[in-house]
Amino acid sequence: MDEPQLCTKDFVIDSIANFLIYVVYYILMVIIAIYAMDKLQASPSEAGFAAGIFILAALFARIFTGRSIEQVGRKRMLYIGLTIYLLSTFLYFKITNLPFLFFIRFLHGAGFGIAATATGTIVANIIPKERRGEGVGYYAMSTTLASAIGPFLGIYLNNHVSFDMIMGLCAILLAVSYIAVFFLKVIAPELTEEQLNNMKQFTLNNFIEFKALPIAIIGALLGFCFSSILSFLAPYTREINLIDAGSTFFVAYSVVILISRPVTGRLFDQKGENIVMYPSFILFAVGLIILSQVHHGFVLLLAATFLGLGWGTFLSSGQAIAINVSPQYRMGLATSTFFSLTDGGVGIGPFFLGFLVPIIGFRGLYVIMAIGTITIMCLYYFLHGCKVKRGNQLITEEVEALHSTEVQEK
Repeated sequence: MDEPQLCTKDFVIDSIANFLIYVVYYILMVIIAIYAMDKLQASPSEAGFAAGIFILAALFARIFTGRSIEQVGRKRMLYIGLTIYLLSTFLYFKITNLPFLFFIRFLHGAGFGIAATATGTIVANIIPKERRGEGVGYYAMSTTLASAIGPFLGIYLNNHVSFDMIMGLCAILLAVSYIAVFFLKVIAPELTEEQLNNMKQFTLNNFIEFKALPIAIIGALLGFCFSSILSFLAPYTREINLIDAGSTFFVAYSVVILISRPVTGRLFDQKGENIVMYPSFILFAVGLIILSQVHHGFVLLLAATFLGLGWGTFLSSGQAIAINVSPQYRMGLATSTFFSLTDGGVGIGPFFLGFLVPIIGFRGLYVIMAIGTITIMCLYYFLHGCKVKRGNQLITEEVEALHSTEVQEK
């Protein structure tokens, strides 16, 4: 039997829109602290807050978007997010002081959070259920490409052109995304009157998809470990005199993810999620151990390979799991639950891990994170892995029954 088509027009458009949304995010993330210190005389902590408040706003936006997206409409919600994202980009041209910068960053982060959650929810409905692991893996490549291209563009442009020109480019990229979405066809799920009434209630169940909570908790914990790489790789490579190799770390990391995701996604669909999830934890732990023992540039890039395989596989597979275990009409909530907790772990990690560095050093930190990753793998088994049928796609009998009930109601 022929496989259902994956690379459709709508899939490509949604992936391109997501790519441009994330490119703008990464361009500004790598230069905003420098801008705040150089142009607004901000202290390092104030400059860090200018970067962090964006993530904080995105987290809140994801939570509320997941709750409201089915009521508002998926495409309409995407346009709301892109509108806020684009309009707040123009406000950067009017910055005169730090408080105004903080306000813009919060607004910008909210627009990003809404738009990114909407694209993730839309693509979940575009991808055929039989190829969801593979499809989410391909879709996630748009974010991976952005994580490689965005920082490079940001640093390069910051050294060669003015901040206003960079913001002009960001506005153009978001405008292209805005126009592309016009051609995107979004099929919204049909909700019963009871489902609509339940979603309008101001209850915890309408902010969190509890079926996706187990894998989201795993994402938060692994994100906490991953934050040790994002936050401390630069000072670590400076300490061990591998700055040049450190600058290519995320390039190697991104290339590995791009190559591996089609393979891991297909394995997810054909053999079940455990066949890729357990190796992802092990590879990530091995990468952290290698990172803790680095003395040469080649070994650092080897660590990037293992870490890219581990984290990249987990991120796309975790999103697919969150979607699969949740009712179709709560896909948006499942997506926001998974990414809100995962991003939250990445966000709070540096604050707490910063207290460990003076005590155990960077090498000791990465060893501790490797041990933590193996512990998280054991927790994954109890929260989710042991419930998965061997060789089947991750759709539990309970969820299948729920979907069947929804179809009958329609």
